[in-house]
Amino acid sequence: MKMEEVQHALRHWGEILATTSAGETYELHLGDTSFDFDRRIIRLKTPEAEYLIGGDEVASVTMHYGRRMEAR
Repeated sequence: MKMEEVQHALRHWGEILATTSAGETYELHLGDTSFDFDRRIIRLKTPEAEYLIGGDEVASVTMHYGRRMEAR
């Protein structure tokens, strides 16, 4: 997929699961994801790390649905 399509899906749904051609899956949110179109990179910032994802390496996008969390 082109990263423009990934950005469009994220803007539409607000939160998505993006799977790369290498099989890695990332949970992307509007507030922690940015797009660098000059370098063709998707940047995901998390509390643990900053991930740089090849912008055109996303193979599929799935809507991430909300759900009730079970008590532990």
